[in-house]
Amino acid sequence: MELTLEAVALFALKLVHETDGGSPVLRDDPVMDGYEREVFGLLVRQGDLAAIQSKVAESVDQALEALGGADTVMGRELQRLALGVRQASTLDELNDPLNALKDYLKAIL
Repeated sequence: MELTLEAVALFALKLVHETDGGSPVLRDDPVMDGYEREVFGLLVRQGDLAAIQSKVAESVDQALEALGGADTVMGRELQRLALGVRQASTLDELNDPLNALKDYLKAIL
């Protein structure tokens, strides 16, 4: 799960920070500080679902802004997928919506 969480954050932050002709955002980029696999791994081991959801929400909110907000087609879809992450009540319930969110962010890059 840690890898998927990191991928969601990475893809979301790529939308925000990557520009045409600019350097790509990589996993070891300073912008990923706080969204690294080890950070998510610690939260998963602690079972801290609220903190995980908060971290995902932070990166999704930034991506939503980069997409032009909630009134765009992509923004509405991003919000719909992020809702599934927010509604998960256990770590196990987080897997499917998290994977859907990751796949969507990867597709729109």
